[in-house]
Amino acid sequence: MDKILKNKKILITAGPTWVAIDKVRVITNIFSGKLGSIIAKTAQEMGADVVFMFGPGRISAPENKKIKVLRFKYFDDLLNLVKENIKPDKFDAIIHSAAVSDYMPLPSKEKKIKSGKKDLTIKFKPTIKIVDLIRKIDPKTFLVKFKLEVGLSEKELIDVAYNSMLQSNANLIVANDFEMAAVGEKDHKAFIINPEKNIQTVKGKKNIAINLLKVLSKKI
Repeated sequence: MDKILKNKKILITAGPTWVAIDKVRVITNIFSGKLGSIIAKTAQEMGADVVFMFGPGRISAPENKKIKVLRFKYFDDLLNLVKENIKPDKFDAIIHSAAVSDYMPLPSKEKKIKSGKKDLTIKFKPTIKIVDLIRKIDPKTFLVKFKLEVGLSEKELIDVAYNSMLQSNANLIVANDFEMAAVGEKDHKAFIINPEKNIQTVKGKKNIAINLLKVLSKKI
């Protein structure tokens, strides 16, 4: 593979985050971190120095000693890794593909909520937008954001993703629909969108990774 990212430093986040209900229960999501893992491996094959922040997905972290893997489970774990590892001008690009929790339960007073209740109400509060924090810490890095929606038309998905990119001042966004992403590794369809609203439609997780990194390589 062409070394188009030789000596470039790239940080990639992937996988879900947990938020705690009590000491033994969590809320998470169904995403595996597979696409992020493929992006990390492909970036390394293209010559990049890769730091990979990887959550508790259903797959193993890349077995590649040249990729620095930083594991997290809870939302706060990822937040702390971001604060500790991202510094101004440290990375040429940051690809934030992690499926981060948008809400977390208010802290429970119980170590373990007792079973047998007739009903249970859990209150939530919004989490910090980690992608916006990344941009605040490093305003100059090339930032790639991911957006996933459910049940939108392609046009609606692209419009929502484009506005999300502008809102976070990202340089690129990868838009996914749940149904398009859940069909399998080879059939996963995504849209790579830039600030000029040029849209590249790509099918297959490996192809998404390659095309995304090719676009990125021309900008950093």
